[in-house]
Amino acid sequence: MKYLIKDILSITLILLFFGCSSAKKETIPTDDNGEAILTDDQIENIVKRSYQYVAMYNVNNKFAMKAGGWNTVDSDTKLKDHTMRDIARPNNDSFYASALLDLQAEPVIMYLPAFDSKYVSLMVTAYDHYVDVPKATRKGDFQKPEKILFYSDRTEGYSGEEVPGVDMIYKTSGDFVSAVLRIMPHANDTERFKRIVETIGTIKIETLSEYNGNQPKMAKEISFPEVGKTDLDVFENNLLEVMQFVFNHVSFDVSDPEDQAVLAAFKPLGIVPGGEYNAEDIKIDGKKFREVAENIQAEYLGKLTDPDLFASIARKMFKPKGVTDLETVITVSIIGPIGLPMEEAMYPNITSADGEPLNAMNDYVVKMTKDQLPPDQAFWSVTLYDKANGFFIPNDRKKYSVGENAGFKLNGEGGIEIYVAEEKPNGVPEENWLPINRKDEEIDLILRIYVPDMEKIKTWKAPKAVKL
Repeated sequence: MKYLIKDILSITLILLFFGCSSAKKETIPTDDNGEAILTDDQIENIVKRSYQYVAMYNVNNKFAMKAGGWNTVDSDTKLKDHTMRDIARPNNDSFYASALLDLQAEPVIMYLPAFDSKYVSLMVTAYDHYVDVPKATRKGDFQKPEKILFYSDRTEGYSGEEVPGVDMIYKTSGDFVSAVLRIMPHANDTERFKRIVETIGTIKIETLSEYNGNQPKMAKEISFPEVGKTDLDVFENNLLEVMQFVFNHVSFDVSDPEDQAVLAAFKPLGIVPGGEYNAEDIKIDGKKFREVAENIQAEYLGKLTDPDLFASIARKMFKPKGVTDLETVITVSIIGPIGLPMEEAMYPNITSADGEPLNAMNDYVVKMTKDQLPPDQAFWSVTLYDKANGFFIPNDRKKYSVGENAGFKLNGEGGIEIYVAEEKPNGVPEENWLPINRKDEEIDLILRIYVPDMEKIKTWKAPKAVKL
């Protein structure tokens, strides 16, 4: 019996050894140059499953670089213009106060002031591009000052304990996080605008050590992979390096199928959580990956004109993990990363009445009667972009949107006509004219509805742009 047990144990150990060995050898074959041999389906799967991470890595790190590093706050005090190139489809109907947090060494506390504004929200996202809104005026927040503490699974020496004087403890899904306040500035009310700008100046962050009157702990020295001028540049130049970095600084859920699918897609390439990137280990055809990413980008941008698609994904846009899906996250990552869920804001696209793409070779008018105006409970705006990049259309007036902040005038019946035109048509209020540059360029009109009336929105239809 003793020998039988010994034999069984020996056989078990041998099987485990060979099982582990074969698992280690589960790699994609390579050619003579060490480049991974991948099918078109494999490349498409990898690109689709990594798009949300690439987009957010680019956005968060660009903002951190612009702000002077991590654990900094960069706040708007004036409206954005066409020189804004850090993010696709920005808006100038609200101010951003962006805290870029490195949570590795210790937690970070953010001081949230009270605001005299119709709309304020705090949205939080890590490199995984899942979005949460822990604070918003819709929920009754920002009526009094509060403090919120952020930490992650890998924050050293802290695991969620209460801290005296801190109102909320918030566990993030990654080590490098953007915590972004979006604030309606009331730009057409001079005194209110001034008060809001002054209040924005009181937003601050500090580490838990600083909060307790001590010196901050030294953050680990870390080497970040290069960001891309666009997401496509990352797919071409350093996708594996970026994804290895992301895998090491994001929490993945063993029970979440999307998390497990992206890990499975990269494991044969040697990219795993806790791993170390080595450019010599395995290579990919960067130009092919860029080509596939370009095709996916074009496909999803083309879907913007499909109202049925918008209706199907609207309730899943900019949501936490587990309450959205891959198609939705890809869509919002391509259209413009970091947005609000529909309870806070909706972003319907205004398409052309003739079904053709909007193009700057033509002039358009968007008409809404009083009953057709967006059913907002805070405010609304219509913003113009070039479709290819999602940037504001350059113009001397610096006029990119129509709405309460950028200015608008209702007609005598309480409706509005918004003109997208090279020259202002006679009799049209200056506030209702969005200038374009006459050239063969596709353009986008995006309507933002802040705190939509969820009952009325069920039957409300976005207006159409009619070619003049």
